Amino acid sequence: MKSNVLTRRMGRAAVLLLLAAGACNQAGNAETTPAAEGAASGSQPGQAVAEAPVPAQAVANPAQGTPMVVYKTPTCGCCRAWVDHVRAAGFAVEVRDMPDVQPVKHEHGVPGHLGSCHTAIVDGYVVEGHVPADVIHRMLRERPQVAGIAVPGMPMGSPGMEVPGGRKDPYDIIAFARDGKVSVYETR
Repeated sequence: MKSNVLTRRMGRAAVLLLLAAGACNQAGNAETTPAAEGAASGSQPGQAVAEAPVPAQAVANPAQGTPMVVYKTPTCGCCRAWVDHVRAAGFAVEVRDMPDVQPVKHEHGVPGHLGSCHTAIVDGYVVEGHVPADVIHRMLRERPQVAGIAVPGMPMGSPGMEVPGGRKDPYDIIAFARDGKVSVYETR
């Protein structure tokens, strides 16, 4: 009996992993407004759109209106979910869809091993990948002498990479400098 339950759970986990991995390949439209994002997600006018959860720390210290520019590919569903997360935390997000985000990463000094699916610029800092909004708030408060912070890859459970069942893989938020030095800024 236990092996049947375990097999079913493993099968469900595999399906969820495939769905999350395929999220970046979902067809989508360019996003410039929250209304456009709701339309891109398939919701109808007047229908509620689920927003990504925002940590309590982010709510306690909102970045109301702090401009953020996010560079991403137009079809990436997990990037759209991360944009929803930072918008809900108070950032004024401008999305710039582009077929290849690598030139932006190179221009802003993102080390190759720290890459993810999207790159954001906020108040002179680079935010690479699925960085939680509360950590961005912390960086903007503390003003560390770094080029930016990154969550390499696409860890399950990070903002934009949530899956049903709440699976959360541990991950580090890495601070990086223009000279290539890196350090762990925070661990989740």
